[in-house]
Amino acid sequence: MNNFMLEYVWLDGYTTANLRSKVKVIRKEGTKIDLSDCPDWNFDGSSTRQAPGDASECILRPVRIYQWDDQHFFVLCEVYNVDGTPHASNHRAPLQKIQKECDESKFWWGFEQEYFITKDFIPLGFPKGGYPKPQGLYYCGVGGNQVRGRELVELHLITCLNMDIHLTGTNAEVAVGQWEFQCFAEDTLKACDDLWMSRYILYRLAEEYRLDINIAPKPVNGDWNGSGCHANFSNEKMRSTGGLPYFEEVFSRFEARHSLHIENYGENNDQRLTGLHETQHIGTFSWGVGNRGASIRVPTDVEKNGWVGYLEDRRPASNCDPYRVAKVIVEAVENL
Repeated sequence: MNNFMLEYVWLDGYTTANLRSKVKVIRKEGTKIDLSDCPDWNFDGSSTRQAPGDASECILRPVRIYQWDDQHFFVLCEVYNVDGTPHASNHRAPLQKIQKECDESKFWWGFEQEYFITKDFIPLGFPKGGYPKPQGLYYCGVGGNQVRGRELVELHLITCLNMDIHLTGTNAEVAVGQWEFQCFAEDTLKACDDLWMSRYILYRLAEEYRLDINIAPKPVNGDWNGSGCHANFSNEKMRSTGGLPYFEEVFSRFEARHSLHIENYGENNDQRLTGLHETQHIGTFSWGVGNRGASIRVPTDVEKNGWVGYLEDRRPASNCDPYRVAKVIVEAVENL
């Protein structure tokens, strides 16, 4: 018999969801673990804003498993009520209801996750009680006076790739201590699951360096960029036939639903979407070719290729729930 550690990971009930986890040890013959080996489990929802104290049990239902090492696995879970219904904080379940449409339309997703690495609540490279040199040299920079935290960033990249999470790249961002990684999948649920798990892995690895990760949309006030989670997306029609009239129809649907999308794109996003620092104002919808100050950026290659390709929604905040983001985008594009 072998011992295996199953680290159950779930989202709590805060307005901006936090990742929580606890470990279950099971004994089993052999060396392989899959979802069928991961039973439902309960937790104290009164400690996570998901249940009252006099009826505190919530249920963890495993939905995807990731291998950390030979005997240690991360188990992503949905939260359910004891009566078997999805908990109100469970935004994966509503997305799963339209998974068939996502599959039929063959959606692809690429989430650009921006974040700050911090120590004692201060971004790396920021002196206590002051500020570093203004933005300019930090983006994709090199050298100790331009970037901080590269060792953690590259360890995160390698770890995720080894866990079958397809990160397509990483780079230093426009503020010192700020980084980005790109998470890609050709399956809607897996794209969102992988983004949540890649965040969890980043937090776990940061612990080893006595560091923390801040994904607030505007962690540093003043003339500093905030952090987003730009959603690059396409369906098969965009990638194959496309055409300007089709893309214009998509833009029209996004404009009509702008307020709804903003409601689903992350808490405190107004602090970031000011119309400055490569953003469009939160109250305005716009699109533009190669325009990083627009709500929707059309890559220049899309126009060059006869309006075939993908789009980048630049509105989602770094702390967004990708399940909610993907759902409203699919509904807009497919006109569900």
